[in-house]
Amino acid sequence: MSQQLTVIGTGVIGNGWIARALANGWDVVAFDPAEGAEARTRAFVANAWHALEKDGLPAGASADRLRFMPSLEEAVAGADLIQENVPERLSLKQEILAAVDAAADARVVIGSSTSGFKPSDLQRDCTAAPGRVIVAHPFNPVYLLPLVELVGGNATQATHIEQARTLYQSLDMRPLVVRREIEGHIADRLMEALWREALHLVNDGVATTEEIDAAVVYGCGLRWSLMGTFLTFHLAGGEQGMRHMLEQFGPALKLPWTKLEAPELSDELIDRVVEGCEHQAAGRPVAELDRRRDDFLVELLALTRKYWPEAEGLEGRI
Repeated sequence: MSQQLTVIGTGVIGNGWIARALANGWDVVAFDPAEGAEARTRAFVANAWHALEKDGLPAGASADRLRFMPSLEEAVAGADLIQENVPERLSLKQEILAAVDAAADARVVIGSSTSGFKPSDLQRDCTAAPGRVIVAHPFNPVYLLPLVELVGGNATQATHIEQARTLYQSLDMRPLVVRREIEGHIADRLMEALWREALHLVNDGVATTEEIDAAVVYGCGLRWSLMGTFLTFHLAGGEQGMRHMLEQFGPALKLPWTKLEAPELSDELIDRVVEGCEHQAAGRPVAELDRRRDDFLVELLALTRKYWPEAEGLEGRI
């Protein structure tokens, strides 16, 4: 029997969830009261579908298994999993999640795509079954990148997380259970640190946006796609591994290399960043850049899947 994903809010992330679920043979029901939402979603899915076909589609996967509903109550009916993707305003998310919690079957997991809010705050106004309201934070493009961070709140039980883990795995995702709730979860806190430093380098005239991106693309980014941060540094220590690396390079952590705090987002900095990105885009529309990125990711995923089994022993954490 087919499973149903209900998506509340169809921006870039919501549409990404829709494309992923359709590509995995799920039925998808969406709700978004914004004018033109359905047309934008169908155009988004059509643009993503070529990459999904290259990555491989199971039998039954079809973009035609998407329906839009005129009300939230109708959208959550029959859902096996609900994903909320409204804009990042806490009061709005609390309002929408409370309405979803009141309308949906109490056994259904409700995941929020929030990149920063803690699940206990999201659960605050939910009265029906608040424990099943969790953070399920994906990464763009959701239809290709497999990581989803799962975070439970004060009302969440281990059974809720295990239920969510199983559901997201059936969407061909790699759930990472965050041990305790914290603003920004794990991955976004790491990306935010790099982003702050990148803005300082632009602001101080050290490098352009293109040069900074090149430093990541041709250097650390290649290693991170397989090993991440810690294992990469473990290898930097040679035969003695991380212990030697920390003994040798640890003192550098005391040096004032990084800025830690974000620079003031002045008009001048904004102009530098925007002009740099427009130069890199070279007049190509975002849809074209999306396709170039997707084609690359499909090939990269095919390569990394050959090596990922080494990480399968993490007790199901990822």
